[in-house]
Amino acid sequence: MEKVNLHKQKLYAVIAAGVGFIAVLLPWWSYSIGEFGFGGYSVNGLHDLGVITFLGFIGAGIIPFVMGDKTKPFEGQAKTIEAACFAGAALFALIQFLRQTHFTSFGLYLSILAGIGGAVIVYVLKPEQLDSKKPPTPPSPGQ
Repeated sequence: MEKVNLHKQKLYAVIAAGVGFIAVLLPWWSYSIGEFGFGGYSVNGLHDLGVITFLGFIGAGIIPFVMGDKTKPFEGQAKTIEAACFAGAALFALIQFLRQTHFTSFGLYLSILAGIGGAVIVYVLKPEQLDSKKPPTPPSPGQ
């Protein structure tokens, strides 16, 4: 099996896409029937516009592996497409949140945060900030 060396920026983007992918499968809305625990049900993100959010996270998870050099940070068109996938996923999750805010659950909040976080990782953070390796400090002469 071939070892894949991803740049830190791409690795963090894949992690954010994975978190978003899982968040779409978690409950977005929870409804309770009755006040005394008579039951209820929950709805995950694979309904309505949540499917577009799901596809956005899928695209954001695949792009680092198929576009550009895996050992270098995002550049050019790949950077734009990756940020657009995350931003689109966050946007459609936010639209779903605004459509019905009363019964929302943690999966919807996590989807919004993963989309925004992924877009920030890809488009706002500079690769130098992720690669900051301080050289070791030399010992003082008296020791």
